[in-house]
Amino acid sequence: MAIPLLEYAPKSQNARVTGYEVGGDEKPKVYTTENILSPADLGELIEAAYRQIFFHAFKADREPFLESQLRNGQITVRDFVRGLLLSNTYRNSFYEKNSNYRFVEQTVQRALGRDVYSEREKITWSILVATKGIQGFVDALLNSDEYLENFGYDTLPYQRRRNLPGREAGELPFNIKSPRYDAYYRGKLGFPQIVWQNEIRRYVPQEKKAKAGDPSLYLDMARGLSSAKGNPTPRVSAQNIDIAASVPRR
Repeated sequence: MAIPLLEYAPKSQNARVTGYEVGGDEKPKVYTTENILSPADLGELIEAAYRQIFFHAFKADREPFLESQLRNGQITVRDFVRGLLLSNTYRNSFYEKNSNYRFVEQTVQRALGRDVYSEREKITWSILVATKGIQGFVDALLNSDEYLENFGYDTLPYQRRRNLPGREAGELPFNIKSPRYDAYYRGKLGFPQIVWQNEIRRYVPQEKKAKAGDPSLYLDMARGLSSAKGNPTPRVSAQNIDIAASVPRR
């Protein structure tokens, strides 16, 4: 028996109306196949998709089969996003390293381009993950009216309404606000780490460097000689001398 989904609503009425947006540096670039003019443009869309879903994709994280299908027109951008959300990289990086609640929060941000409205919505999607698995959850997001109305089949999801009126600065990007690992796994992995690539050297001005014949050049050698220990002098008592054994037999 399936658990019925809870009902939830947007956290404010402003989310239900069309926003008045002013262009600026923080406004995200919209990638869509509707204005693709060259293979290079499609390559930029693919790279943007990896940044949107994975934040960063190494060579081992890429999906060459999905890329080939998208380049040949066999799948849509929506299908490509679905493949990335169901990939082993996304499962290992986001699902297996977080709770269902955090996994829902991160996936809604990447697929719908917004934060979850409330804890009630987070619980609703978490129930779907527990009953229908990751595939059922991803299908429900990409088949929702919200996704199809905002992105359709050809537009890559992006962070919507990042600039809010009444604020000096816009909202942080999702990749910074919701990092891949939570605090528990970051501590378990030893993050943050400071790794020195080169040996740290002390800078000495040219006029203060020791010249040839300077006694300071031999300071380390002198310290080594003073710390060296010679052979200790044996202590022999006159009462322990055996005359008969010491004198050769004649």
